[in-house]
Amino acid sequence: MTDWFPLWLSLRVSVVATLVAATLGVALAYALAKWQSRWSGLVEAVVTLPIVLPPTVLGYYLLTLLGTQSSLGKAWQSVFGAPLVFTESGAVVAATVSALPFVVRAARAAISNVDPRVEETARVMGLHETRVALRVTLPLASRGIGAGVALGFARALGDFGATVMVAGNIPGQTQTLPIAVYDAVQAGDDATARTGSLVLGAIAIVVLLLITQVFARRP
Repeated sequence: MTDWFPLWLSLRVSVVATLVAATLGVALAYALAKWQSRWSGLVEAVVTLPIVLPPTVLGYYLLTLLGTQSSLGKAWQSVFGAPLVFTESGAVVAATVSALPFVVRAARAAISNVDPRVEETARVMGLHETRVALRVTLPLASRGIGAGVALGFARALGDFGATVMVAGNIPGQTQTLPIAVYDAVQAGDDATARTGSLVLGAIAIVVLLLITQVFARRP
């Protein structure tokens, strides 16, 4: 494997996507954990949908939603002067949507497991609800949140179906490492496919080891 652009693009896309998914996901997870409503289940189901949908179907939905003929696509193009689809930004959007449910589910479970008596004590001591969340709830749930973010990063890095539908397969522009591996297999380039697969596998193992170490620590 002589062209390492797909790896650097994958890392860049997955890092940005993870940051966005972590910010949105933790906020949404907190709202779902604290919001008691008949609609909360529906919201969580919609957020979790990317896990169970075939990646190509998810990519088709995103392409329809963000394409040049859609309202969002036209708004993006009018602001930035270029379409969102078939660009690196499109790859970030696809990776973010794929990573978001992993962050939300892990963070929601961790936040729900925080002892409400500790939060109530903080409120009695005069802390505003926002400060209770930032200084009590989220720090106590940080291990679960961290695991969700790590899983989200791994998912964003390995995304194929949604990314290829939204960002396309343009060498040197939008071709991420999973797409490059697929191309190499199709072209009979076993060396490139093997190297790319080993790199992705190694990163996945490192992420899983980090998660294991996080949960192995004593609270």
